[in-house]
Amino acid sequence: MLANSLYNIVDTIFIGKGVGTLAIAAIGIVFPIQMIIMSLAQLIGLGAASMISRSLGKKDFDRAGITTGNSFIAITILGIVLSVIILVFMNPILRLFGATENILPYARDYLFVIAFGFLYFPFLVSTNNLIRAEGDAKNSMIILLLATISNIILDPVFIFVFKLGIKGAAYATIIAQFIGFVYAILYYVRKKSSIIIKINHFKLKFTVIKEMISLGFASFIKQVSTSFLIILVNSSLRTFGGDIAIAAYSVVNRIVMFVTMPLFGIVAGVQPMIGYNYGAMQMKRVKESLKVSILSTVIIGLFFAILFLIFPASIIGIFSNDPELISSGIFPLRMIIILFPLIGFQIIGAGFFQAIGKARPSIILSLTRQVLFLLPLILLLSLLWGVNGIWIAFPVADLLAIITTAIFLYKELKKINKLELAYNQA
Repeated sequence: MLANSLYNIVDTIFIGKGVGTLAIAAIGIVFPIQMIIMSLAQLIGLGAASMISRSLGKKDFDRAGITTGNSFIAITILGIVLSVIILVFMNPILRLFGATENILPYARDYLFVIAFGFLYFPFLVSTNNLIRAEGDAKNSMIILLLATISNIILDPVFIFVFKLGIKGAAYATIIAQFIGFVYAILYYVRKKSSIIIKINHFKLKFTVIKEMISLGFASFIKQVSTSFLIILVNSSLRTFGGDIAIAAYSVVNRIVMFVTMPLFGIVAGVQPMIGYNYGAMQMKRVKESLKVSILSTVIIGLFFAILFLIFPASIIGIFSNDPELISSGIFPLRMIIILFPLIGFQIIGAGFFQAIGKARPSIILSLTRQVLFLLPLILLLSLLWGVNGIWIAFPVADLLAIITTAIFLYKELKKINKLELAYNQA
């Protein structure tokens, strides 16, 4: 996630400096399409990864091979179908996702090129999960870094040297993705994998595909909900704000996504500790881990909030020299970041319930901030206050999500205290 966010940040900077404001808006329109593609790839990849991990744990290497082979076939078919759909229905899709007549030509130029990359990009995303499921974090990271670094190197070459504009950024993207894709293929061809894939493993078994989808569905819902949020914001901005507002959101969204990554990193780090100690009935350690992780996210959130509240123009100016875009981005950046010191608390809360094996509250809390509260608030407040209502919806949704998380955590901690007392008295 960090590698992908870093790429998006750098890509936007090069496009903003080398092409212009409408190009920034265009990649903001195309971005949720890329996220949906990635979500579908993760639907297969994360589900297959879970199955492979358990199969390897049981020493059932044939089952692991069947799962890998079926995931390869499923993700290849998915990539072909998605590429064809996007190429055939490109204009309606882009308009549906919020493109104005001014933004549409730039968005078409960008999407037309990267649509061909969708033939193999889902395979890259999905297979990276499978490699990590084998316990090979090194090669999993190499694939991500190869694609990310290649993209960062190729972007200025295609944009500034070859002067290909937004198409250049798209060419850089699909070439970088292809490099990662080739490495992933070679991982299996050169037998670096602990899974020996045989010809019969590529025979489709719908029970295997069904299990993959079932296991990956919760993660898919979380990821795709973010895509629909961006689509709604862009569509609302088209109505109430116009091209500049869409471009400003494209920049602000990338900034916020990037600085949120450390918070998710803390969640990923603390979840095994909480889960282990919860299982061992070490409730004091569970509460200590929760406390330290929340405090850490508050400190990080406070740092970024102060930085962005004091220097919003300078931060946005990294991405564009357009004074109108910079001016238009200040208010949304401040609104979206104002409660950032407490956002980590909300993210930790969702991760906490996942760590202790309570999926329902985890999913509810994961969806509160960006779906259950934010989507209806954007629709309501935009009708009341126009473009400013869209930006105001973000901190209001954050506040409601934080309060909801606090209620869930308070009730759960009361249960944990009772469990701790009963365990100590036993």
